[in-house]
Amino acid sequence: MTTTASAPTRRRDRLGIHSLDHFCFSVPDLAVAKQFYTAFGLDVRDAGDALRLYTFGHPHCWAIVRGGTARKQIEYLSFGVYGDEIDAFRARLRDENVELLRSGEHVTDEGLWFHDCDGRLVQIKAAAKSSPDGKSVVSNPSAAAGARGTGPRAEQPSVRPSRLAHILLFTTDLQRAMRFYSSTLGLRLSDEAEVVAFMHGAHGSDHHLIAFGQANGTGLHHSSWDVCSIQEVGLGAMQMAAAGYARGWGVGRHVLGSNYFYYVRDPWDSYAEYSCDIDYVPADIDWPSQSFTADNGFYLWAPPPPEDFAHDYE
Repeated sequence: MTTTASAPTRRRDRLGIHSLDHFCFSVPDLAVAKQFYTAFGLDVRDAGDALRLYTFGHPHCWAIVRGGTARKQIEYLSFGVYGDEIDAFRARLRDENVELLRSGEHVTDEGLWFHDCDGRLVQIKAAAKSSPDGKSVVSNPSAAAGARGTGPRAEQPSVRPSRLAHILLFTTDLQRAMRFYSSTLGLRLSDEAEVVAFMHGAHGSDHHLIAFGQANGTGLHHSSWDVCSIQEVGLGAMQMAAAGYARGWGVGRHVLGSNYFYYVRDPWDSYAEYSCDIDYVPADIDWPSQSFTADNGFYLWAPPPPEDFAHDYE
C-alpha cells in the first residue's frame, strides 16, 4: 500500500530506532500457524524449521514463527536503526548499564543483542526503514446515485494486509517498560490509558509501532496488520470466520490511534488484528501525548470485548 507524502523522515536531534524490523515467536505446531496466517491473508513461506511471514507484494519479512515449543511465546524483537547510529546506540546501552550479549539462542554477530526490562531478548541492527514514511492511504469510496455500492460476497477479493502495523506486548511493570523503551530505544510515548501505553518512533511512524499492556507476566497480546479500508476490516472478519476462526472482537474503532479494527483470536488465544486508518506521527512533529481512563480510552465504538480479551495466556 502506498502512503501519502510526508515531511522529513529522519529526525537528526533524536537517537531512536526507526522500525520494528521483525519479531520472532514460537508455537507448538507450525502447521497450525501456517493454516491460520495463510487464512488471514499473509504470504507464509517455509524456511526450514520455521515460517516467515510476508505480505503480498512487499519484500520485507515481518515475522518469524518457530515450532516445537510447549506453548506460544515471544523469542525476540528486532528493531531497525540507521547504520550510522549503531555506535551511538552501543554507547547509550553502556550508559544505561544494559549488558550486551555475545552468545546465546538467536544471538548473532549482526547488530546489538540484549535483554529488556522484562528479560525479553532484543536486537538493534542497521536496516532499511520498514515503518511507513507517511500516513497510509485509506480507500472508502461511495457509489454514485444510480449505481450499486458493492457486489455479491462470492465476488469479493481475498483480504491481504499490506504490512505489519504494530504489536502489543504484556509487561509486568508498565511504567518501567515505558521508561526502558524510551531511554534505551528512543521510542516516544503517544498516549496511555491506565493499564496500556502506546509508543511511536522518532523518525516518523504510526501512532504506535509497539504497545505495552500491564499483566502478571510477559507475552504477545496481538500483532496488527494494515488494510486499506473499513470494508477490508469487515471482509477480513468474514474471511476468517469462513476459515473456522469465528472468535474475535470488532468491528470497532479505537480512541488511541483512531484506527478501525477487527481482532481475530488465534489458535493460542492471542490475536491478529486487521487495522485501518491509524493516526500517523511525522518525524518533525512532537506528538502531544495524553492520559486517559481505561473506560474512556479503550474504544470509541464496538461490541463489548470478550471478558478475557486482556488475559495473558502465555
